[in-house]
Amino acid sequence: MGGAGARPEPSPVRILLCDDHAVVRAGLLALLGSASGIEVVGEAGSGEEAVAMASHLRPDVVLMDLQLGPGIDGVEATRRIAPIGVHVLVLTTYDTDADITRAIEAGATGYLLKAERPEELFAAIHAAAQGRTTLSPPVASRVMDRMRGAAGPTLTDRERDILGQLAHGLGNREIARALFISEATVKTHLGRIYAKLGVDTRAGAVAVAKEQRLLP
Repeated sequence: MGGAGARPEPSPVRILLCDDHAVVRAGLLALLGSASGIEVVGEAGSGEEAVAMASHLRPDVVLMDLQLGPGIDGVEATRRIAPIGVHVLVLTTYDTDADITRAIEAGATGYLLKAERPEELFAAIHAAAQGRTTLSPPVASRVMDRMRGAAGPTLTDRERDILGQLAHGLGNREIARALFISEATVKTHLGRIYAKLGVDTRAGAVAVAKEQRLLP
């Protein structure tokens, strides 16, 4: 009569990996292969491939990188996958406010950094499969800071001017000429703008500025 009252083993969480680096995918495949209750059912090397495979395989969770080389990025892939009912767990090295905001708005269930321990990744995968949100501590801190400062950062008139020129695609030299200031001054202001907006790239600054309606 052995096993008559035993509970059936729960089905493993079915994972689709999406990362444009084959070495990273191989590492994740080996790592996830050591975890109980997780099964990798596919690997995608691009955003387009991830969207197609997610639609075909219908995994429980797509483990999604943000930067995917040519083609659509992880955010756009997430935006296309989320509506079909597949959970997307972002796994990336990027933790700027702009990246986090874009991913969450696109429908990501969770946002994890690649620096996390394997156990944290496994737990986040199981949480994502159940539709529960998991954020890496640094990401959660950024989200909380953004909520506390919902009124938005305060920029000087000059910083707004430079941000406006940045949004038009101008480089430092062109901005300096347009505003009759030195390139060194432009760089100084850009550093302050990045710090206030919580970003580290020109594209990130423009994205956050548009989101918070900071452009002149």
